[in-house]
Amino acid sequence: GFMGPSSGHMCHKGIISWSRLLMSWRPTYRSSKFRNVYGKVANREHCFDGIPITKNVHDNHFCAVNAKFLAIVTESAGGGSFIVIPVSQAGRIDPHHPKVCGHQGNVLDIKWNPFFENIIASCSEDSSVRIWEIPEGGLRRNMTEAMMELYGHSRRVGLIEWHPTSSGILFSAGYDYKILIWNLEIGEPVKMIDCHSDVIVCMSFNTDGSLLATSCKDKKLRVIEPRSGRVLQHASCKNHRVNRVVFLGNMKRLLTTGVSRWNTRQIALWDQEDLSMPMVEEEIDGLSGLLFPFYDADTHMLYLAGKGDGNIRYYEITTEKPYLQYLMEFRSPAPQKGLGVMPKHGLDVTACEVFRFYKLVTLKGLIEPISMIVPRRSETYQEDIYPMTAGTEPALSANDWLSGINRDPVLMSLKKGYQKPNQLVFKAPVKEKKGVVVNGIDLLENVPPRTENELLRMFFRQQEELRKLKEELNTKDVKIRQLELELNNLRNVSPVGNNV
Repeated sequence: GFMGPSSGHMCHKGIISWSRLLMSWRPTYRSSKFRNVYGKVANREHCFDGIPITKNVHDNHFCAVNAKFLAIVTESAGGGSFIVIPVSQAGRIDPHHPKVCGHQGNVLDIKWNPFFENIIASCSEDSSVRIWEIPEGGLRRNMTEAMMELYGHSRRVGLIEWHPTSSGILFSAGYDYKILIWNLEIGEPVKMIDCHSDVIVCMSFNTDGSLLATSCKDKKLRVIEPRSGRVLQHASCKNHRVNRVVFLGNMKRLLTTGVSRWNTRQIALWDQEDLSMPMVEEEIDGLSGLLFPFYDADTHMLYLAGKGDGNIRYYEITTEKPYLQYLMEFRSPAPQKGLGVMPKHGLDVTACEVFRFYKLVTLKGLIEPISMIVPRRSETYQEDIYPMTAGTEPALSANDWLSGINRDPVLMSLKKGYQKPNQLVFKAPVKEKKGVVVNGIDLLENVPPRTENELLRMFFRQQEELRKLKEELNTKDVKIRQLELELNNLRNVSPVGNNV
């Protein structure tokens, strides 16, 4: 008889909070226009077949794509090479298809310049970075001569990234734990970022390229001001071993993929201005392959693709809680070694395609395009899924950016279906061979080799330099002889009167 009104009230309250709890368990679907996005694999005739994809186990994509060309790192004897195929020429690739093959060691990364569709950068175990100019229509013969050969790292170079808004700035990260910033207008490294204590595994820029986020084998996540090399924020999170990092456009957020302390795969969301704790951590699964994140700032969609998995999960990212909304999963039995991503202006807007992967299926020597499509009935251009997007025109020159100017990307509309042709021409600087001094250190001098391989490479490079120097000496000797002869001739024919 002691159940007074308050107990009943308590009971009633309990029911309300319980029903609230139940509601919070249900996925809160905001009416998202990307809720039904699905992945569509290209027909066999639109795949690229018969490509000897590299067997290298380095954790990169080995693939780069733009609106004109598809480039794939290939398995090759002696030195490193990659193949370049016009995107429009799908089908079976001739086994003797010409390659880009100037490197002396395996190619570890390739990236197209975002503003010049014929310019591609590559980096290699031979400790060099090279810039190549691919002729219109693709290669007709093997290409061995790079437009620029960039030496500055003392060990192999595992990673390269173009600056997102400046046309002539390239970042490279080596196994010497250094990031070099190259000004390609002069063909020299102009800055060295030296704050990592192990191999850098990932670099990502914010939208205007004023900040650089890195993940590193030393388990730290860093946000760096690239021009000064200053570390603005860093996190070494006990519960989340960071593998890959991506800036989420202008949201002032970072997303990382990594491994929990129980060795499950997880993702974490961070506030770029406070890396003391992740905002959200989410378990993905218990598989072991590296999770590659891809973010599309136009649709606010995040794609997660595990290396060695066949599936690609995708989410929508919002600024309010729950921040991450799981949408769906594209499934396929064929495991992916890496994935290339088509830039926005290369997508098919008539099919409502919002993202396109090029999936490397090593066992079959196959590159398979996968289109992510928003199902729409209407035939007209869908303005709401194609906002203005970063285009093919740089916002800054290399010197502008180096002098401290930040500018957002120059945007373009995808509605036109055509692009304003880029009037700029990418030119290689003419320069004499000399030492490369950055931060007062000559990068090409006094770097002790750390492995037998490196010793050999150094030996061959020095042999080559000696050969060139000998040649130079020989030609100078010949020149001196010629000049001496000319002098003698002049003396002999001078008028007698002068000899008195």
